[in-house]
Amino acid sequence: MKIPLPRSLVPLYELATSLIHKLEYWLTPLFDLGLRLYVAEVFFRAGILKISDWPSTLNLFDYVYHVPVLPPHLAAVMGTTGELLLPCLLVLGLGGRFAAAGLFITNLMAAVSFPDISDLGLQDHWLWGSLLLVTIFHGPGRWSLDDCLNKSPV
Repeated sequence: MKIPLPRSLVPLYELATSLIHKLEYWLTPLFDLGLRLYVAEVFFRAGILKISDWPSTLNLFDYVYHVPVLPPHLAAVMGTTGELLLPCLLVLGLGGRFAAAGLFITNLMAAVSFPDISDLGLQDHWLWGSLLLVTIFHGPGRWSLDDCLNKSPV
């Protein structure tokens, strides 16, 4: 049962509701973009680090990381490629859900394949995975190429 507002509070309620809707209109896409930029930077930097010293990266995949199923050099190429390309798509919001899902899998493999990951490192992976799930479930937001491409002409 809905309790009616006293008449004197109705204008204040309408003003507050209007203000909240205006803030939501601008803050929600800003939050979505900020989330995408933050997660993309984390993974892109990891990809740059891997490609900047490729022999060391291959060595890590050969002897330290234990990626299930994949041969180490294929895992290195796939992981590095994903860390360099998917963040670009995520920033643009182009194939945003696809990019977030790919980075989610990359994040999961990184957390699972490194046997000596610290508790703090694991918390970082939980954070990044959670933020990626926001984009997977809700999409990249209004300030994305996906949104621009999905709008039909008036």
